[in-house]
Amino acid sequence: MTTNLNPYISFTGEARSAMEFYQSVFGGELTSSTFGDFGMAHDPSESGLVMHAQLVSPNGLVLMASDTPASMEYKPGTNVSVSLSGTDEAELHGYWDKLSEGATIAQPLEKAPWGDSFGMLADRFGINWLVNIGGTPQEPTAQ
Repeated sequence: MTTNLNPYISFTGEARSAMEFYQSVFGGELTSSTFGDFGMAHDPSESGLVMHAQLVSPNGLVLMASDTPASMEYKPGTNVSVSLSGTDEAELHGYWDKLSEGATIAQPLEKAPWGDSFGMLADRFGINWLVNIGGTPQEPTAQ
């Protein structure tokens, strides 16, 4: 797998319906998993929120999304991040290291519950980045 760069949109409880809408627009395969699927819900009432959804259209467009739990800040207008994902560990670590210079680290790049390495940061310009390094693309439960 090559390294992919794509938008990652955050919602507050609407990620599933938004991604189903985008699937109706762009077509393709939609997969999603909840915070409950990975035992990551800090509040049991949020276990059904989307932790990660991914839409891959027939022509290769990729859109990712998640719901923002109440414990995290959500500001409309700043709810889009840039996602870097792939399997080339050296390449992606190199990007992480460079993006980290002067950045605010929200989640260090480390092993995640789903088995990949994952990190989040806001670079020195305030742009949010997600980096996911895996042996294979994420395999969330199809919904």
